[in-house]
Amino acid sequence: MAVVLYRNATYSVSFLVQAIDHGDIALPDIQRPFVWQATKVRSLFDSMYKGFPVGFLLFWETDADPGARQIGSARKVPRYLIVDGQQRLTSLYAVMEGKEVLREDYTKTRIRIAFRPSDETFAVTDAAIEKDPEFVPDISVMWTTPNIRQTVREFLHRLESRREIDVEERDRIEDRLHRVHELSNYVFNVTELARSVDEERVAEIFVRINSEGVTLNQADFILTLMSVFWEKGRRELEDFSRLSKKPELDTASPFNWYIQPQPPQLLRVTVALAFRRAVLKNVYTLLRGRDLASGDLSPEGRQAQFARLEEAQKHVLNLTHWQEFLLCLERAGFRGSKMITSDNAILFSYAMWLFGRVHYQVPIRRLRELIARWFFMAHMTSRYSGSFETQAERDFALLDAVTPGDAEGFCAVVDKTINDTLTNDFWTIRLPNDLATSASKSPALMAYIAALNIHDAPALLSRIGVRTRLDPAITAKKGLERHHLFPRKHLRQNLKMADTGKINQIANMALVEWHTNIAISDKAPSAYWPEEVAEAGLSATELSRQSYLHALPDGWTEMDYPAFLAERRRLMAQVTRDAFALLANSSYQPEYPAPGDPGPAPKRTEVFGATLSHLIDEGLLDVGARLVNLKRGTETTAIVTSEGRIELDGEIFDSPSGAAGAATGGGKLNGWEFWHAETESGLTLLADLREEFVRRMTSN
Repeated sequence: MAVVLYRNATYSVSFLVQAIDHGDIALPDIQRPFVWQATKVRSLFDSMYKGFPVGFLLFWETDADPGARQIGSARKVPRYLIVDGQQRLTSLYAVMEGKEVLREDYTKTRIRIAFRPSDETFAVTDAAIEKDPEFVPDISVMWTTPNIRQTVREFLHRLESRREIDVEERDRIEDRLHRVHELSNYVFNVTELARSVDEERVAEIFVRINSEGVTLNQADFILTLMSVFWEKGRRELEDFSRLSKKPELDTASPFNWYIQPQPPQLLRVTVALAFRRAVLKNVYTLLRGRDLASGDLSPEGRQAQFARLEEAQKHVLNLTHWQEFLLCLERAGFRGSKMITSDNAILFSYAMWLFGRVHYQVPIRRLRELIARWFFMAHMTSRYSGSFETQAERDFALLDAVTPGDAEGFCAVVDKTINDTLTNDFWTIRLPNDLATSASKSPALMAYIAALNIHDAPALLSRIGVRTRLDPAITAKKGLERHHLFPRKHLRQNLKMADTGKINQIANMALVEWHTNIAISDKAPSAYWPEEVAEAGLSATELSRQSYLHALPDGWTEMDYPAFLAERRRLMAQVTRDAFALLANSSYQPEYPAPGDPGPAPKRTEVFGATLSHLIDEGLLDVGARLVNLKRGTETTAIVTSEGRIELDGEIFDSPSGAAGAATGGGKLNGWEFWHAETESGLTLLADLREEFVRRMTSN
C-alpha cells in the first residue's frame, strides 16, 4: 500500500486567520522577519479582489501530540508549520488583524494598505493618501471593527463632506467596500504534508514547486522548529541579534565592531556547544524527537534534546562569555569588521572558546591566549570556508577524548592542531604564495595587518600607530591609505607594466598616512624614497624598525619589480610569523585605544561615469561573478556579464540599479548599495568596490 505523503484541502482566509489566532498554524512574529515590500502586499490584495489566483500554501504537520505545550510555556504546540506561503499569510494576518510585523532590522511596524472605491485602486498608505477622503486609508478597519456597515457609513460621510455623491455612485461605493470585506472568504488551496515526511523530502518538494526559486536550508528548518516547540528560545536569538547592531549607552549589550550576528549564525554556535555538530541535518532530526538510527518518534527524546539546546543557548548568549571571547580577537590584532573576511571564523572560534570555558573550565587568561592564536590561524588559513561544516566537526571531534573539566587536555589538543596547521612550510611557502594576490581584503593581507597591530607598528614613515589609525568606529577615508610602493603610473609608463593584477599586488602596497600618499604621486621609488625619509625625520633605529615591520627588502628602491614582489612577500610572511609567536607569550598584553565616536555616517565619494566595466578592467570584479543582496540571501541572484552588465532571470540590465529594481519588483533603488559581489575576499558591496576604484584612480 502506497504511503500517503500529503493531502489537498481548501481553506478560506478567515479560517486561516482564526487558525493562526488559535495556535493551530505556526506563524510567530515571525519565523523569519517580514521581507515583503508593502507594494507586494498591495498587489496581493488587488489580485484577490480581482479574483486572480495568488498561489497555494504548503503546510507540514508537526510531530506534536494533541494538547502538547511549548517548552517552558503554556502555549500549545501548533499542528502545522508553514513551509511555503509564510509571507502571504503574514500579510493577510497582519492587515486583517491590524497586527504589527517584524522587519529585517527587528523593528516592529504596521502594514497599511489603502483602497479607493471610486476606481477600485489599492495603494500603499502615505501622508497624502491619509488626507485624501477618496481613500479608506487603512483597510484593516474592514475586519477589525465589529460592524462593517458602520465603517462604510463613516467613509461615505467623510467623502460627502468634501463632494456630492449621487445615489448610483453611493450604491457602487458600498458594493465595492463590501467586496473588500468579503476577501476574508477568499479560498486558498492548501497542500498538507504528513508528519511522516522527513525534512529532506520537504525541502525537495518546496524547491520543486516554488516559483521564485527560493531554497530552504537546515538552519531555516531548525529555527522554524524552535518557533513551534520553543518560541522563547527563538526570540532570545532574535533579541541578541537586534541588540548587536547598535551600541547601548551605559548598559551591557552584545554590540561589537566585528560581527552583527543573525539568528542562524548564533544557532550554529548553540548547536555546536549542545551537540558538537556543525552539519545541521541530524540536529533537526534530533530536535524532532526521532532516533537517528531507527527513526522512531519520542516526545521524551525531543524534550531532552531541547533541554540540551536550551542549556547551550544560555552560554552562547551570555554577555560575559561573548565579550570575553571578543577580547581574543583584539588580542589577535583584529580591530573590527574591516579586517574580517570570514564570519565563520568568528562563529566557530567562539564555539571553541565556549568548549574551553564551559566544558573544560580553562582559566580566562589562558583561554584568551589560546583562542587568539586559534582565531588567527583559522582566519588566516580560511579554515572555515568551502566545506566548513565538515571541517568544524573534525575540529570538534578532536576533543572527544578529552575528559570534561580537563583544562590541560583541552589546551594540548588546541595547541597541537594550531602547530600542525602552521608548519614551517606554511610560513615559508604557502603564506607568501597567498600574498601573491591583488585582492583588497584577502585573509593573508588581513593577517599581515593584524601582525602590524600586534607589533604596535607605526604607519610607514610616521610615528602614528597603525592600531590608532585602524579605529573600527571611524569610517572616514582619511587616515591610513594603502600606497603603491612602486607607483602605478611609474610601472605603466616607465616599466611598461600592463598587468593590473601585478601592479596592484598586495606586496606592492604599504600602509601610509594620507598626506604621504598624496605627496608620493607617480615618482619612481629611487626618486621619492630619499625625499620622504628626510621629510619624516626618523632616527636610524626608527627607520630600521619600520623597514622590518613594513617588510622592505634591503635596496628595494633599485630592485627589479618582480624580484621585489617575491622578496617582500617573504618578509611580510616573516613579520606575520613573528607576531603570531608573540600571541603565545603570556607577557604580551596589547593596549588598544578605545574606539572613538563614529559621528555621522560619511558621504560616499561621488562617482560620475564609473561602471562595472571599469571594475572589471581594474581587476576588482570578475566576469561571471555572482551578485546577491544579503538581506534577501540567495533568493535574489544575478551574474556579471563580460560586457559589464548584469543578467538577472534571463534579462540583461545596463546598471546595478536597474537590476536591483527588477529584483524587488520595481521602485528606485541604489544598486551599488544593494548588490554584494563575490570576490576573492568574500562578498563585497559594489559601492565599496567602486570606492576602491576611485581611490586607485586618484592616489597614484
